Amino acid sequence: MRLSKVQWAVIKVIVFILCLMPFLLLLMDTIQDQLGANPIETLHFRLGDWALRFLCIGLSLTPLRKLLKQNDLSRFRRMLGLYAFFYASMHFLVYIVLDLSLSWEAFVDEVPKSPYILVGLLTFILLIPLAVTSTKAMQKRLGKKWLTLHKLVYVAGVTAIVHYLWLIKTLTIEAIFYASLMFVLLAYRLFTYFKARRLCF
Repeated sequence: MRLSKVQWAVIKVIVFILCLMPFLLLLMDTIQDQLGANPIETLHFRLGDWALRFLCIGLSLTPLRKLLKQNDLSRFRRMLGLYAFFYASMHFLVYIVLDLSLSWEAFVDEVPKSPYILVGLLTFILLIPLAVTSTKAMQKRLGKKWLTLHKLVYVAGVTAIVHYLWLIKTLTIEAIFYASLMFVLLAYRLFTYFKARRLCF
């Protein structure tokens, strides 16, 4: 059954609200002082977790679309990508503004003790051009270059996992899940890429 434009608009609004809910719940916990003994660290970690989750979900859409033969799933790719950037931005701002108080000296002093910060910063920098060029107008303007540019999301996926694993320093079930999921998603991309190249020759 094909859905009308109005129905798709309603579904998009619902998905948008669902994606925003983690932030709203976290904001509510902040206002009610429910973030535990170290609220800044809790904010930082939870926002980072959601950034990684949305990055994984966004990367999952293409293989799911092909496996389930549901092309309509691509309608949510840009929204999920922008939400990954949104949560990554909040994750970064909490660290820079609340944790380091916008101090460059504190950042320089922290990096040697926590080198995973640089990997996280690299991930955030990789996501910036993807968010800026996510509109249909930019897609038309860049043409084939847009596809090449947006392959940076795969690099961001790898660096995000490295940043996460380096940060927590222990292999929890959640960490193994994220790492395994990212490995499967990137392996799928490589498989389809080499399969397409083989068919061309």
